[in-house]
Amino acid sequence: MDKIRFGRTDLEVSRIVLGTWVTGGWAWGGSDDRDSIAAILRALELGINFIDTAPVYGFGRSEQVVGMALRQWGGRDNVVVATKCGLEWDERKDIRRNASPARIAREVDDSLSRLGVDRIDLYQIHWPDPETPLEESMKALEKLREAGKIRYIGLSNFNRDQVEDCLRVCDVYSLQPPYNLFEREAEKGLLPFCIERGIATLTYGGLCRGLLTGKFAGTEVFPRGDLRRADPKFKPDRFRQYVKAVDALKKVAAKYGRTSAQFALRWALQQPGVTAAIAGARTARQVEDNVGAVGWSIAAEDLEKVESILAKMIKTPVGPEFMAPRR
Repeated sequence: MDKIRFGRTDLEVSRIVLGTWVTGGWAWGGSDDRDSIAAILRALELGINFIDTAPVYGFGRSEQVVGMALRQWGGRDNVVVATKCGLEWDERKDIRRNASPARIAREVDDSLSRLGVDRIDLYQIHWPDPETPLEESMKALEKLREAGKIRYIGLSNFNRDQVEDCLRVCDVYSLQPPYNLFEREAEKGLLPFCIERGIATLTYGGLCRGLLTGKFAGTEVFPRGDLRRADPKFKPDRFRQYVKAVDALKKVAAKYGRTSAQFALRWALQQPGVTAAIAGARTARQVEDNVGAVGWSIAAEDLEKVESILAKMIKTPVGPEFMAPRR
């Protein structure tokens, strides 16, 4: 597994990060804890030492399962654990943003307990909260760092201006933006800004909700509770466009003896400003497939071919904006 220094931290991390949104079951049609633990353990066996989770993933369940897997692994030595704060939910599981100092202080203790650790390596505000001044949220995180509950502060789903505002209060060590072959907004300013400021990135959505795995025909209908049911990319007309693009990308990937998922993750890792890429996995087999994204590279002419395929196939592109929680 390729490793890299995570920005200005002292963390040496795998370039593939195990994402655990699916581990919580919510928004992905359910999950099996035994499969999830097997996937986490297989990731650790294969050299992935970076796990990203969040309280809202399954309303605490994902963090609990990660904690169970770490105990089975025999501890968390050399395992980097990242989680988040700033989202809350009610009894109906309606989610809203809340990055108030009181909420952050409560969340970190809940996360420490569910994960079964005494310190979180990377603690990120999940989404900016317009009701709480950024200065207040950042000061709350800095207090947690000084208390030894967290090591490094990160941000998720923040734009460049918001990151700059946060940097006026305290150090920000990482940013987690959505980024994949089909969702490229981060290239326009965010990734270059992170390079300039020495901020590490762990990009998420590398397989674009499964679109880039090549497993879809473009006719699938998703059940209630599945995130993709609300995703504009999976509506009939656009769905077919994206599937045709993936079919074309498969042919390029085949030149390297790789799956379309491996090719998509490799593409992300070769983009300027990308430190590590998050890849979710429901099973150990999916982890094994994701690991095939390291140890090789895509030639320049094939990177150009990718751009040609996207320009030709995707007539009505759309981003991941639908995922933003209620303000």
